Amino acid sequence: MASLDDLRKRIVSVKSTQKITKAMKMVAAAKLRKAQESAERGRPYSEKMQNIILNLTESISDPANAPKLLVGTGKEQTHLCVVMTSDKGLCGGFNSNICRLAKNYFLKVLKEGKNLKIITIGLKGHDQLKREYGKYIINKLSFKDRKKISFNEADEVGRIILDLFEKNEFDKCLLFYNNFKNVITQIPQAQQIIPAEKKESSKTKNEIFYEFEPDEDEILEDLLPKNISTQVFKAFLENSASEQGSRMTAMDNATRNAGDLVKSLTIVYNRSRQAAITKELIEIISGAESL
Repeated sequence: MASLDDLRKRIVSVKSTQKITKAMKMVAAAKLRKAQESAERGRPYSEKMQNIILNLTESISDPANAPKLLVGTGKEQTHLCVVMTSDKGLCGGFNSNICRLAKNYFLKVLKEGKNLKIITIGLKGHDQLKREYGKYIINKLSFKDRKKISFNEADEVGRIILDLFEKNEFDKCLLFYNNFKNVITQIPQAQQIIPAEKKESSKTKNEIFYEFEPDEDEILEDLLPKNISTQVFKAFLENSASEQGSRMTAMDNATRNAGDLVKSLTIVYNRSRQAAITKELIEIISGAESL
């Protein structure tokens, strides 16, 4: 059984850890508010851009000569997976959930006999994936030194993806990230960005028809590369909010667990102290009786 001195030191140590986790929870809560606002503001723009592209797709005059970013290369042999995680830890299952979804997709691709290429964004995701899939990783990116992720970083990633596509390095590209729902719930998501993912159009009676100037093909040629960077930026914003939400929840749980541990250690300490006092009293009484 641990001595009283050891128990006292352990209680002090757990209390110090509790102060750290509580401070981290408060910092994450402050960052979460800004990150959540940014993610919510970014959604309408990225969704609208996707809708415009789908609108343009439906009115393309010559599908055979449509941009490859829209219709693809005509095959799905090589898959490029961009796995977006954080550079810092202590955020619960945030990184593990993204990597788990990505690994399941990797297994599916390899089982079908197709080629796999991976780009990791964030040190934590790279550390988790390099053991099993290190030979498939073609690029490792980290924005650890940047205080805040802006559109410039998303555009940098977008250019890397577009350069690879122009060199015919892949046929299909997917982004893996966490979609922020609320503080407790972050949903791992795989979003296809090349070729543009076609969704069933839900035409309504009040649907507005647009006239495009210049023609649709020319607009798509300019809009599609921008859409890649926009979708990457949206993923960055969603990931940022999800990371802070997950960290806040993890640190709150850690603070509560530390409090429970302090209570149980205090009980053990008090019992041990009482037992030591009782033992001393018995020894004193026994000594007095023997005189």
